[in-house]
Amino acid sequence: MAAGKLFTLLVIATLLALVGAWVVGRSYRKSMQRLMKAPVADEARRSEDVQHPLPVARQGMFPSFDDNNDAHRRLLFSFIGLTLIIALTRTVMTQFIADGPITLKTVATLGAAYAWPVLPVLAVIGRWSRLRFVGAMLGWLVFAILLLSWRTNESISFAQVVGWMLFDTGLPLIVVTALCLGGATRAVGPWLAPLFIVLSGASQLGLDFLGALIAAESPFVVWLAGWMGATTAFTLFALLPWLIAWWPARALGRWLAHAYRERRISELFYLFTAVWTIALTGPGLGLIASLGWGALVCFAPLLWIPLGALLMQRFAAPAMAGNPPTLLILRVFQQDANAQSIFDRVIERWRLSGNTVLIAGTDLADRTIDADDVFTFLDGRLGERFIGQTGDIDSRLRQFEFQPDVEGRYRVNECYCHDNTWQQALDRLVGISDVVLMDLRNFKAKNAGCIHELGVLAEAKNLARVVILTNSETEHGAAQAAVVNAPAGRFVWIDQGDNLKPADVLATLFPAPKPNAAS
Repeated sequence: MAAGKLFTLLVIATLLALVGAWVVGRSYRKSMQRLMKAPVADEARRSEDVQHPLPVARQGMFPSFDDNNDAHRRLLFSFIGLTLIIALTRTVMTQFIADGPITLKTVATLGAAYAWPVLPVLAVIGRWSRLRFVGAMLGWLVFAILLLSWRTNESISFAQVVGWMLFDTGLPLIVVTALCLGGATRAVGPWLAPLFIVLSGASQLGLDFLGALIAAESPFVVWLAGWMGATTAFTLFALLPWLIAWWPARALGRWLAHAYRERRISELFYLFTAVWTIALTGPGLGLIASLGWGALVCFAPLLWIPLGALLMQRFAAPAMAGNPPTLLILRVFQQDANAQSIFDRVIERWRLSGNTVLIAGTDLADRTIDADDVFTFLDGRLGERFIGQTGDIDSRLRQFEFQPDVEGRYRVNECYCHDNTWQQALDRLVGISDVVLMDLRNFKAKNAGCIHELGVLAEAKNLARVVILTNSETEHGAAQAAVVNAPAGRFVWIDQGDNLKPADVLATLFPAPKPNAAS
């Protein structure tokens, strides 16, 4: 295929991935709502004969807020450092292929301009807003243009620099920004993109076959166009190959889900690799005419990524010593904005220190959906995730992943519950948790589910701390009455209103060590 066809294929695949991510995200939430309300057998309510799992015993000290900050800095510096190595490698290779100068000035300038793929990863780590992410991407493009204009000689005009950067960097920036712009597209789109590349490639082959038939003046094409019309025939040749391509695309999706489930790939490294692949595709397409298959050498800098993952895993090892603590997230349901704000600004940082468990809900679906969830849903097996009876809870807990990914972040584990199984699941989740963060902003006494959760937390034996978030709309009297029998000092109440201060909340989740902890 010519470079133009490949470029068109990638653009179409990106657009399809965006639409597909929106459709999957919307359908996923609707399916969750339907399954949560679906009735199950009454035996699911009888939990007295089922033995509760013992809490996980920790080895070593409970991590501190300073440990979390150190882990966050290590994560940022690791990805920034890996980005610079890849960008500098790309610069040297580009200059070598173009027979250009390889000087410290040239390599440093181009390397800085080429280092933009770190931004989407930083955006995911920090859960940047859409406006901040778009602003950062556009700002980097402007910075690169100004930097190159300043460092190039007078023979290269500003217009030439702008045109070159728009082709080399601007188009990949647009593709990446589109894939990472919204909640559902950022969580689902990158996983669907490879599938749509396969399907779009099949469509291109179908159209190439149609073009060959037309060039050969095939009577079949003449008859087909006369029978159904030229537009319909064109559409048929574009979409009919999907009947065949769907099977390898589906197999690819299942392989991605399995690799993610087995921790062979992580969300951050998958996104990092995808972004760099997009960034290197433009130069590769530009060299097809002169190098042919040799243009694949443009992707050689990607070889740094598996090596970087191995080094990062070893670099993050001190933060992973012992069994990490487990945080249970509880909240007032149907408060989507509050729940998403807590997840973006607090839970994402907590993941550098320990595990997170929660009862799944539609309010956090865009934040917690992963590759395994996406392809389980597409296979029509989302209902298998739901706990239908009490005996299913322990088997679901055994499927939880409590080991960190290679970059040192721990995953979020969910229990999918029906309306009449969530209380039994809550008992088990409390049993394996060390700390709890409960968002009671806008809580009312009529929220019977929250009252039940507070009672369970008050009676639990193993919790180190329960942090409660409130605001002016919270009915404090009803909440405090539900925990009147709790051990002294277990509950920490934080009233921050709607102006959430993530650092204060995060710091409160780490109990202070006892005075004799070091002895």
